[in-house]
Amino acid sequence: MSCDTPEVRLASFNVENLFARARALDPASPDSTMRLAAFERFNRLAQQLVYSDADKAAMIGDLLTLGVAVTAPDGRVVLNRNQDAAFAVLRENRGDFLVVRAATGMEIVATGRADWIGWLELVVEPVDELAVRMTAKVIETLAPDVLAVIEAEARPALVDFNTVMLHDRFRHVMIVDGNDRRSIDVGLLTTAPFPIRSVTSHVDERDTGHPNPARRDRRLFSRDAPVYEIDTGPTGEPLWVIVNHFKSQSWTDGDPGPLRRRQCERVVDIYRRLRMSGARFVAIVGDLNQGPTAPDGVAPSLEPLYRPDLALVDCYSLSVFDAGGKPGSWQTCSLRNRLDYVFLSPELALRATAGGVFRDGLWGAPTTKRKPSWPIFDEITSARHAASDHAAVWVDVDLP
Repeated sequence: MSCDTPEVRLASFNVENLFARARALDPASPDSTMRLAAFERFNRLAQQLVYSDADKAAMIGDLLTLGVAVTAPDGRVVLNRNQDAAFAVLRENRGDFLVVRAATGMEIVATGRADWIGWLELVVEPVDELAVRMTAKVIETLAPDVLAVIEAEARPALVDFNTVMLHDRFRHVMIVDGNDRRSIDVGLLTTAPFPIRSVTSHVDERDTGHPNPARRDRRLFSRDAPVYEIDTGPTGEPLWVIVNHFKSQSWTDGDPGPLRRRQCERVVDIYRRLRMSGARFVAIVGDLNQGPTAPDGVAPSLEPLYRPDLALVDCYSLSVFDAGGKPGSWQTCSLRNRLDYVFLSPELALRATAGGVFRDGLWGAPTTKRKPSWPIFDEITSARHAASDHAAVWVDVDLP
């Protein structure tokens, strides 16, 4: 888009970490979800003031899952001598967390958080070069003016990616560090005609709606829900973009749906406040991590976004939106795999001129051997080389 036209292409793309990815996140491995669940559970349990026997057993199990520990031939659990093959590193900075006894094997000797300082850290490795180039090709081909990125590891990495791979296509690059220990954050890139005027983070919001009072002081958002104010020109009204990455589909801590719904409720509240302050052009975008179960249905945890009084318009319902023959945006792109969204305020929806799901960088499910049914870049011959396991979702809007 050129600065001579008021049309803006707005896109959301889960890029799955650009330059370095946790080895545990290998999209070709069916065990990646289990490993991430073990990582999350270990670090959560490690924060307990007192470790029960069940906590200790669970943490040792998590170390086994992540390859930090292995089972010896005699049945003892011991540290993995080949740490190059592990998916995580146990950091023990001060105090003793565990010992390995010759007779009985691994034993957690810390009685609680106060006994040691340390954590479990995921091992990262470079993302396949072709995959990085395919990520860039998706963005270059789609050519968005305003791009929300999901699972970007850090602003410096994103700046390097923009400089080296995108030849400084975007003038403005912004990420606020979120709550995910794996450094999978949400950010925004915009071209020169659309500078970022302000950003408001909600990273410290508390989960005050949790049914358990003891957990209401925990942070609400899995990553963040930043609000970006984008300048559209000297005479134009600002475009407001709320970027999201809701709770994953992992059942590490029970059903993720209720937390995802509480996150959704808070985003709706943020949207309402923007509207009350006079904002007309507002978009809610990102990987919301749940799809509908029926063509005319609504994902239960995302129901707040569909309340009639909000008048928000789901991009998939726009007459100008082309879903490209498949209803979803993740892996196999089934309806249940519709995870990526662009919601538009009513004034913005009226100005939508086109939209779609861009799957040219998406191979499909990580275990799939054959090319998918949709068009895909010629360079991609396996899941390892895919730009992401998400498609990009985009909408063109004609701003005044």
